[in-house]
Amino acid sequence: MPLPAWNDPELKAGTMVRGALWLVQVIGEGNTYTKTQLRHAFPGVSQADRRIRDLRDYGWVLRTNSEDATLTAEDQRFVKAGVPVWDPAARRSAAPQRSVTNKEKQAVMARDHYMCTICGISGGEEYIDDSNQTAVLAVTRQETALPDGRLEILLVTACKRCRAGSEGLPAQADEALAAIKALDTGDRRRVMRWIERGRRGSTPLDRAWNAYRRLPADARDELRASLER
Repeated sequence: MPLPAWNDPELKAGTMVRGALWLVQVIGEGNTYTKTQLRHAFPGVSQADRRIRDLRDYGWVLRTNSEDATLTAEDQRFVKAGVPVWDPAARRSAAPQRSVTNKEKQAVMARDHYMCTICGISGGEEYIDDSNQTAVLAVTRQETALPDGRLEILLVTACKRCRAGSEGLPAQADEALAAIKALDTGDRRRVMRWIERGRRGSTPLDRAWNAYRRLPADARDELRASLER
């Protein structure tokens, strides 16, 4: 079934739906667009950018310069389409759940030591395999299988790259198995615990590093000077 045209005057849809169609039909996955382009596409719509950002609640991956250092403040990148929100049935089935309050977010991030529970990166830290991107943490819902077969929904901290799914090449099962078998006994037990609970844990070393990372620049300098004495 062909998609409706994003600028069809007969299309009865809001800015979020039209924006999704505009991204697919005009911009294309992997390409960038500017706020000026957005204003020209939706003249007179005061919160078009916000309506486009709402697509993230439906699995759409959009990047700004805070997540991709190759972008300017004016640019955004359309990385990946999510739920086809122009389909009312698909949109209803994927309707966002109750939003997480700021108080809940702070409590979850503090519990997780301000680290991604999937890859372990700290907020604001550069990715080892892509120094142009820095980690932006968010609180997301995660399904965890209980021993009795029931699913439990947990709030966890995850970086946006892990939340959206790795955009690099997926690991192969034999590679993952070989990597785990190559660990020493203690590290292998730790990985098994992570696998059992469906999330990464943190070590005292991880927590110490992350505590340092969250210090202001002048406090970091003082701490380094103190350690070097």
